[in-house]
Amino acid sequence: MASRIRPRDIGLIALGLAVGLTVAWLDSRPGWDDAGITTGLLVAGGAVVAVIDGRRPWLWTALVGGPLPVVEVPGSGSAAPFVALLFAAIGVTIGILIRRAVPAGASTT
Repeated sequence: MASRIRPRDIGLIALGLAVGLTVAWLDSRPGWDDAGITTGLLVAGGAVVAVIDGRRPWLWTALVGGPLPVVEVPGSGSAAPFVALLFAAIGVTIGILIRRAVPAGASTT
């Protein structure tokens, strides 16, 4: 039986990739030298998609953290941008833990 991709999943994939591409674009700008903001965006972006989905941490890590090394490694020749995957994974882990801590159907109102 074939697995069907739901519209919600397509939206989350688009969101995760948009975050990753935005961080990669921002980090590749001439004069940009703020690793703290880049790191924060990777952690926050990973956490957001993981809180919404709550599963597939490998996918969210790849989509949020993957674009930065793809953009940066060819130009710099350094493997340092692969650390972006670590920060995205930290964010995804935090997001999944938050998702598991909040009971299903819980309301904040």
